[in-house]
Amino acid sequence: MSKATDGLIELADIEVARVRLAAAKVLRPTPVRRSDSLSALAGRRVILKPEYLQRTGSFKVRGAYNLISHLPPGSEVVAASAGNHAQGVAFAATGAGMKATIFMPEGASLPKVEATRSYGALVRLEGKVVDDCFALAQLYAADTGAQYVPPFDHPLIMAGQGTIGLELLDEAPEAEVVVLPVGGGGLISGVSAALAQAQAAQAAHGAHAAHGAHAHAAHAAHRAGIRVVGVEPAGAACVSASLAAGRAVTLDHIHTMADGIAVKSTSDLVLAHVTRYVDDVVTVDEEEIARAVLLLLERGKAVVEPAGAVGLAAILAGKVGGDGPAVAVLSGGNVDPLLLIKMIDHGLSAAGRYLVFRAVLDDRPGALAGLTATLAGMGLNVLQVAHHRSGLELGIHEVDVQMTVETRGPEHRGAVVDALKEAGYRVEPVG
Repeated sequence: MSKATDGLIELADIEVARVRLAAAKVLRPTPVRRSDSLSALAGRRVILKPEYLQRTGSFKVRGAYNLISHLPPGSEVVAASAGNHAQGVAFAATGAGMKATIFMPEGASLPKVEATRSYGALVRLEGKVVDDCFALAQLYAADTGAQYVPPFDHPLIMAGQGTIGLELLDEAPEAEVVVLPVGGGGLISGVSAALAQAQAAQAAHGAHAAHGAHAHAAHAAHRAGIRVVGVEPAGAACVSASLAAGRAVTLDHIHTMADGIAVKSTSDLVLAHVTRYVDDVVTVDEEEIARAVLLLLERGKAVVEPAGAVGLAAILAGKVGGDGPAVAVLSGGNVDPLLLIKMIDHGLSAAGRYLVFRAVLDDRPGALAGLTATLAGMGLNVLQVAHHRSGLELGIHEVDVQMTVETRGPEHRGAVVDALKEAGYRVEPVG
């Protein structure tokens, strides 16, 4: 491992990691895809890096293998994770013939827990959140002599994740910006370092070549550098808070569906990389995340977990500056099917595909049938109906009905409400 004077990883470290991963045949190829439908929605060219198709379902195997492959044979490793790092460590350790113990939160996704076990690790469900598990794993390492494999705060982890940056230079040379999920920050540290240093080396080579017979090629090497933007969930924005404070801080609490990047704190090493190489860090809310997951299912035919979709969410929400080609790194696809169902429902609602409304009807036979007939006449499908006759401010001969119907979008939703009022119904949208 080379040592930069400022403690940051160097391009040579990332290049060595790339060779090491290739030699071991650890990775699956994840070439970028250019999406016309998502580009139309975003108003700019959208390029997808599908790391959800990687071994263990996320990019995490890159860094985990890079660190574990440097350990002496027969070592024992321990890690803490909500799921993706756990699977990466379990896969890498088993492949190296090492015992792995993984601490996961008590509420960790069952599919992620079972997948981690299937890769050969011993899973211990302890701690309320993943930050609790970090402390438990480090105590286990101190007590047993096992090697702690951190999820982000280690140069070898960052160098392994940085191999994505080298791939993007080859696969998406037209990119104006690369947009990455941010949890603890290992991914964005490695990728941003790879992009910045590789482009600087390319530019230096071009400047040298400009003195010879290849001035035209050198001019091409002087194109503007690719910007890097990180994206955090608004309910777990530890890197944003740390940048604002000028030091690594710990959030009091976190709340987000993006469990893969739901951490309370980052590290000084991550902040050093972000400060040096990252152009911006933005946040997205839960509705924006759910919409991105839904659009990836509908338009991209891709099952991506919330943490993996935040980069696309930021692009679609117009939070990534510029109008040139944008790469969204879809970092993982290990999503609990039950959570996926909830997100689809949430995403449809956020996209205006559902209308929930209350209607006050006369409490007489045929009143509800008249309302449903009116809705059918509008070509609407009724998904849910609930009657309420008590506990509300209703007349003695009135009934409150709450209905959910499918709509085509926000404008159609408003048009349906207006049409019902014109038909004489007392209606009020809910939510």
